[in-house]
Amino acid sequence: MSPHRDVKIIYGSNMSISLDKLTIRGFKSIRELVDFELADLNVVVGGNGAGKSNLISFFKMLRALIDGNLNRYVIEHGGAGDLLFNGRKTTEKMEFETHFNSRGYRFKLIPTPKDACSLEEEARYYESGLTGWWELGDSHDGTSRMVSEVTENRSDGQYSKPIYDAISSWQIYHFHDTGSRAGMRHYEIIQDNKSLRADASNIGPFLLKLKKKHPQEYKDILNAIRLVTPFFEDFLLEPRESGNKEEVNISWRQNGSDYPMQPYHLSDGSIRFICLATALLQPMPPAAIIIDEPELGLHPAAIVILAELIQIASQKTQVIIATQSPALMDQFAIEDIIVVNREDGASTFKRLKEESFSEWLKSYSVGELWTKNVIAGGPVHE
Repeated sequence: MSPHRDVKIIYGSNMSISLDKLTIRGFKSIRELVDFELADLNVVVGGNGAGKSNLISFFKMLRALIDGNLNRYVIEHGGAGDLLFNGRKTTEKMEFETHFNSRGYRFKLIPTPKDACSLEEEARYYESGLTGWWELGDSHDGTSRMVSEVTENRSDGQYSKPIYDAISSWQIYHFHDTGSRAGMRHYEIIQDNKSLRADASNIGPFLLKLKKKHPQEYKDILNAIRLVTPFFEDFLLEPRESGNKEEVNISWRQNGSDYPMQPYHLSDGSIRFICLATALLQPMPPAAIIIDEPELGLHPAAIVILAELIQIASQKTQVIIATQSPALMDQFAIEDIIVVNREDGASTFKRLKEESFSEWLKSYSVGELWTKNVIAGGPVHE
């Protein structure tokens, strides 16, 4: 599908290396996922409890490891025992292997008596000269040796840095909380604008930076919002003094009025779409944009625009979306779809192929095939 005629995009040159192959063993509902290939655009679909969110959790866990917060993640998610496939009695360890083009990173997580994880058999892969895996050793406190060689500027850090940079830039966006206390509805200091936070709590400062330094992308975001919210004219983004600092929120104007509207005047669906448009149209995106159920609370017309923004973003960076929405699925090619099912108590992942559904697609859309369970992904009674 081509971009909407009113959404004009100028592509940047910030393409980072993308994750093109993944192996997971023993993590949550994923007993074994071996050499699974990921594309620039990945739309993950599945019934409740199939394991979509557990794939998203993998990205959160790996990002936490790179950030030096592995065991904080482990404890916050119930401890190592709750991360193991079917618990400690069934699974002794978790194994992960990632490939980023000619580079790779692998490791194992071993539960400790205190229900944390030690990081063992960590290794990186570099396909040049001495091709192969370079063993980095074990870390019983869960800190990454690969991260250390990068952050401490060791000579071997050059081989790990592209992977470190890619993973550390990943953003797993979660815009579900749009309540009155949500950060996206409040002021934030203008200096908090380096990147859009996972919950968009700094969306005011981030949009202010785009307005000043990236006017074309800022205009693209406004155009996308107006397609969904026709009465929206522009953000005000006027910093206010607060003590010894300046802060800004996403106050805005509506067409035909000079009254300064505030974030609390935006519906949940409107402010969520604003966050989605900003994330997907940002000029220098992270190496991967990952969003669970982005269609939540959106009008069907907004879902069509959202899908176009997702496709646009996938031309600049890797995008991974988890959804159950037939309306959203309808907007993608069938090869973009990854179906998650449960078989014998474990999650399975399969990317669809057009030739398998060519006759069906003559009469039905992708979303209709999902609804009719021709694309199998409904509840399974085990």
